[in-house]
Amino acid sequence: MNQQQANKQELLQMDEAITHMDQQIQDDEKVIKQIETSNTWKTSKTYRRLKQMIANDENVERTQLESIIEELEIALYHAEDRIIELQLKDTELTKQAIYQQIRDLKKEGKLLSFLDTLIQDKKQHQQNYREALIYTARLYMQAEEEDQQLLYEKILTGLTIEEIPEFMIRAGLVEDAIPLHQASSFRGSLNMRMRKNQMQPGLPEWALDDKRQAYEFAQKLEIPTPDIDHEIYTIDTIPVKDGIVLKPAEGAGARGVYLIHATEDIFDVKNSSTLSTWSELIESMQRDLQTGAVEADAWIVEQLVYEDRTERQPARDIKFYSFYGKVGLILEIVRDPEIRQCWWTVSGERIGTGKYEESLFHGLGVNSEEIAMAEKVSSEVPVPFLRIDFLRGENGLVFGEFTPKPGNYDEFDQPTDQLLGDYFLDAEARLIDDLLQGKAFHAYKELVQQTDMMETK
Repeated sequence: MNQQQANKQELLQMDEAITHMDQQIQDDEKVIKQIETSNTWKTSKTYRRLKQMIANDENVERTQLESIIEELEIALYHAEDRIIELQLKDTELTKQAIYQQIRDLKKEGKLLSFLDTLIQDKKQHQQNYREALIYTARLYMQAEEEDQQLLYEKILTGLTIEEIPEFMIRAGLVEDAIPLHQASSFRGSLNMRMRKNQMQPGLPEWALDDKRQAYEFAQKLEIPTPDIDHEIYTIDTIPVKDGIVLKPAEGAGARGVYLIHATEDIFDVKNSSTLSTWSELIESMQRDLQTGAVEADAWIVEQLVYEDRTERQPARDIKFYSFYGKVGLILEIVRDPEIRQCWWTVSGERIGTGKYEESLFHGLGVNSEEIAMAEKVSSEVPVPFLRIDFLRGENGLVFGEFTPKPGNYDEFDQPTDQLLGDYFLDAEARLIDDLLQGKAFHAYKELVQQTDMMETK
């Protein structure tokens, strides 16, 4: 907000303050009545009755006392529920404090019974705040354009995309439109993408979730890939070899991924731990299946890519958040001896995104040629978003995998979520335009056709 806007807002606030002062006298007269009708006053009625009875008659019958005590216990029970509700509304609460309250409710056997109240309360408060913000905007519908734009921009910061009313969207379509950054959300766009996949299973990006097909597609585009064994193994049939990576045939992330430098030196990527025997590896894989970390007993074996072979230093991960030919964000990860992350912009600026704040480090970054390679791959897949993962080997980047749905994509902070949301919307628009212009996506279509032919055999 510039100085002129700040001054304008101050004038508007002063105007409101004058109106408020006129109303204050009338409001003060209502305070006593409000106290007399408050829940606190009503709740104390039982206590006042008990005190009066004891004062009037020291021989109060036991049944009367028991009845009063029962009333007090009921009042206390409801008061405890009310306290929990108020605590959750406390703006000073930290995330960990909220977690502790929820754990306590579960321990006391109250969580499930309180859940409906929690959900309804959240919905009601969201609705109340939404109505308040939108009504505030309506009060300025006839205001001067400069005042209106200032207020609308501020109000938009408090509304989610589905809460923005049409009349505010309309204000974003005029010549000097207010920016609708708040309408963009990477989280929202990916959530909708997942819903679309439920309605129309097999969206284009999911064809590349299969690691073998992903490697084949990368090779069609002349992107370096590790050597891969095309066999699908079970725990009982995995070959005992040195210098390989063992990973689930399906799935993304580090779950169930093992770097086998040698049979006595095996690195569990997900847990950042070292296994010293083959039997320990088998036991760990069985736990992966039992806990659901890995869905099926189906594994692939590929070449272990090193950043420094002599030191047995495995390649670091370079993950490009790619939006149909444009890279929006880059994540660099080292996993050995402990996992650490670093976020980069396309311009080479190291930034925070709200994710992995506790384990950030100063990485090495990427160069323009590597970004161009990721963007080339992204432009050949007819989807608005696809994370393209590489490994930094001794001779440069080597393709790793495609990730249609990155883990915990909801944890980005608001600026990053909106930035990536803008990339997503822009990619959708450019993709539709290219499809209308007849772009063929030959490499992708060829891969899909080959897959369909193999499945029909």
